[in-house]
Amino acid sequence: MLVMPGRRTSTMELLAAEAAGRGMPVRAAEEPGLTGPAYWYGGPVAGARLAGRLGFALLEPTDGWLAELPEEFTGRQVRAATLADAWALDRPTFVKPPRDKSFPAEVHGDGSRLPADLDPATPVLLSEVVTFAAEYRLFLLDGRIAAASRYAVFGRLDPRPLGPDREDRSTAAQLAEFADRLTAAAGPTLPSAVVVDVGQLLDPYRPGHRWAVVEANMAWFSHAYAADPARVLDVVLRSAGPREHVRPRDAAFERR
Repeated sequence: MLVMPGRRTSTMELLAAEAAGRGMPVRAAEEPGLTGPAYWYGGPVAGARLAGRLGFALLEPTDGWLAELPEEFTGRQVRAATLADAWALDRPTFVKPPRDKSFPAEVHGDGSRLPADLDPATPVLLSEVVTFAAEYRLFLLDGRIAAASRYAVFGRLDPRPLGPDREDRSTAAQLAEFADRLTAAAGPTLPSAVVVDVGQLLDPYRPGHRWAVVEANMAWFSHAYAADPARVLDVVLRSAGPREHVRPRDAAFERR
């Protein structure tokens, strides 16, 4: 059984249709009397509330994963900090919550406009400001790309599937090569089913584009954009399925 909020996004509709096509019942989280075992696609608050009753485990990357990556993969300096640290910023910095959406991820000229009503100990990631020419969402399963889609160009939402033309084949090959290097170096620090966003980083000191990690996210709460929903569902089901199916290597990534 796949459970998701009754008020569905476009990704939820696609995944619900794919799940139903596989013979899986699809139920609304608000439906009374639901019992497990179940799979989940939806937000972290509702997911955490339902996980115990419906018996699913939510896999997610750790808060500090991006900050712990070598700069070879980030292409910029990223550090884990707290909101109190961010309030003290005196230069332009990209500030984002590691996982939740407690405030928008964006560039701040200093710390004065960051939310003042949150716990000062709230984790944040602080990154030097860079420009991504294009950004791609990779749904990774066992360290390999199961599905992928472009989702932004120069920071503006612009989803596009990776098609059969020469340019897309080249991009797909570059993405696969970068993902292979990333998972070879940092694969054990990610759950077996996860989303990693990567982009073509514009570097004024290097000609051409350079691939870099934008961030990592939980697959069970990530928009599919133009990726193949069947392959996306494969990753979602691994990332938020019955607790008894969690593999030993993934136990450390279960949301508590």
